[in-house]
Amino acid sequence: MEYKADHVPMNTRTYPYQGLKEDDQSTVITVVPNVPPVRDHLPWSIFNFFYMNFCCLGFVALVFSVKSRDRKVVGDAEGARHYASTARALNIAATVLSILVLVILIVIIFVSLSMVTQIIKENEEQISHSFGGHN
Repeated sequence: MEYKADHVPMNTRTYPYQGLKEDDQSTVITVVPNVPPVRDHLPWSIFNFFYMNFCCLGFVALVFSVKSRDRKVVGDAEGARHYASTARALNIAATVLSILVLVILIVIIFVSLSMVTQIIKENEEQISHSFGGHN
C-alpha cells in the first residue's frame, strides 16, 4: 500500500488510554447523594430588609442569605447550610423584634390618646364649672 507524503499514518494501532473512537458511544452516569436542597431564606431576608429592618438585622440577614446562595452555587453545601442557618436566625430575630416594637408603639399610641381624651374631658368640666354652667 502506497501513501502520499501528507497522508501517512504515524501509528495504526489503538491503545486503551487513547479514548474512544468516533463510532463508539458512551453513557456517563453521575451519582449524586440524596441531600436535601439548602434553603437560603433570600425572599424572607429581602422582605425584612425593606419592611422590618430592626437595628439593621434585616440587612445582615440579607448578606448571609446572599453568602448562602453563593456557597450553594459553588457546590459547598455545608458552607451554604451554615450561612443559611445564620440568616434564618437573624430573620427570626428581625421579624420578632420588629413586630414587638410595632405592637408596643400601637399600645403607646392608644394609651396616650385615651389619656389626652381624659385630660380634655377634665378641662372641659373645669371650664364649664368655672363659668357657672351645670351639665
